[in-house]
Amino acid sequence: MDNIVYVRMRHRVEVKDLKEVKVKDIAILIGSEDLLNKIENIVVHRIMPKDQNLVIIDCSMMIQRILAQEPQAEIQSIGPSQTILEIILKERKHSTILFVLVWILLFVGGAIAIMNFHEDVSMQAVHQKLYRLITGRDVKKPLILQIPYSLGLGAGMILFFNHFFKKKFNEEPSPLEVEIFNYQQDLDRYVIMHENKENIKHIRDH
Repeated sequence: MDNIVYVRMRHRVEVKDLKEVKVKDIAILIGSEDLLNKIENIVVHRIMPKDQNLVIIDCSMMIQRILAQEPQAEIQSIGPSQTILEIILKERKHSTILFVLVWILLFVGGAIAIMNFHEDVSMQAVHQKLYRLITGRDVKKPLILQIPYSLGLGAGMILFFNHFFKKKFNEEPSPLEVEIFNYQQDLDRYVIMHENKENIKHIRDH
C-alpha cells in the first residue's frame, strides 16, 4: 500500500514568468511521505514563450511523467482530470490616466442609463404626485423627496453589489461576483473542450 498515491488536479493555477511546472504546483498528493517527496518535484511542463497565456495539463500527461521516473508508483486520480495554467509573463502596470478615463466613462454611462430610466417611468411626475398627496401643495421640484431618493439609490447600489471600494459588508458574494464566476467557469470549460478537440485532431493526423 506504500506505493499508492492519490492525485487531485487543481482546477486553475497561475504561473508567473518562465519556469518549470512541477507536480506539486498543479496537484494535491496523498500517500506515503517518502514517495511523495520523490514525486512532487517531477517536472510536468516547461513554460515556453510559444505557450502564450493558457496551457492545459491533462492528468494522463502528469501520470506518464510520474511513472517514467517512479514506475513502482500506483497512481489513483480523483477529482478534475485537467489543470488550466494561466501564464503571467509580465506584471501589468496600471495606468492612472486609463483608470480615470474608464471611471469617467462608466460614471457617465451609468448616470445616463439611470436618467433615461427615470424619464421613461416619469419619476419626476411620481414625486410631484407624492408630494401633493402628502402636503396638498403643487411643487415642480419636490427636493425633500428627490434628495433622499437619490441618496437611497446610491446606497442601494452599494448594498446590492456588496462593495464600497475594497470593503465588503459581508461574506456573501455579490451578483456581479457570481456572474463573473459563472463566466469564468464557462470559459474554462470551453478552453478544456477546445484543447481536447485539438489533441484528438492531432492524434488522428498522426
